[in-house]
Amino acid sequence: MEQDSQTLHGDGISAVIVGQGAELVSLQDANGFEFLWQAGPEWRRHSPVLFPIVGRLKGDQLRHRGRTYPMTQHGFARDKPFTWAERGPRSCTLVLTDDADTRAHYPFAFRIAVTYTLDRQQLGVILEVANTGDEPLPASIGAHPAFNWPLLPELPKEAYRLTFAEAEPAPIRRLKDGLLLPARQPTPIEGKTLALSERLFDDDAVILDRPASTSVRYAADRGPAIEMSWQGTKELGIWSKPGGAPFLCIEPWHGIASPAGFDGEFSDKPGVMLIEPGAKRSLSYRISLEQGTRQPPSR
Repeated sequence: MEQDSQTLHGDGISAVIVGQGAELVSLQDANGFEFLWQAGPEWRRHSPVLFPIVGRLKGDQLRHRGRTYPMTQHGFARDKPFTWAERGPRSCTLVLTDDADTRAHYPFAFRIAVTYTLDRQQLGVILEVANTGDEPLPASIGAHPAFNWPLLPELPKEAYRLTFAEAEPAPIRRLKDGLLLPARQPTPIEGKTLALSERLFDDDAVILDRPASTSVRYAADRGPAIEMSWQGTKELGIWSKPGGAPFLCIEPWHGIASPAGFDGEFSDKPGVMLIEPGAKRSLSYRISLEQGTRQPPSR
């Protein structure tokens, strides 16, 4: 059966979103050039929504008021069918609310809405979490878009870099077995520039838990490029599959994996936001596409 989807068209940009996981699955410029990773065998996702956790919990268990609930890495939203709340030529909104299945993993009432909007070669995304229950809602939410790396197949991966809006001298965080290591590590970012290579991800994601920047540019010296900006987030993850894969993820988060030694109440976990009954929290990000100059591959 054909997957339920919506195609948006803007000025020099198009995007395809599917109902399953409210996931962005294609992002192209006016020439049909694909920027988004197309879920190859190395990683079978494109741009999942992370909720109600970002990363892993110790033992893959959520603890609340003396009970434990099974919760796998990055939460369940990415594997749930969303409902289409609005569908238009340039914008759409998808919604997920709690049900018996989610409460078996996460005993809280919630509503999350994901809105995609195209405008002037930009895709804007808003992730909104609402507390529809009568107790504080502990939650994390994040984005996980994967872009082709390299963007131009004839260029080596090492031709690409991330250039941040501000210098990023702060130490970074790393993971072991999906959990946050206690010691911060020296940043591989030199000034504003992070040189990209496969070896950068030998120890999993590069995590900025206190980034100075709210935007970054992903580019080589020629060819298409991406400018990504974010608001309302606390952390930024940069990831590709250890061992090498043809994609690069730039991930604005409000939340982070559990520290390796943390095994307490979920609401006390570092990185969790507490939303009061009736309140909402949101984060947003924008992806701007640059066509750049392209030369035909050498023969």
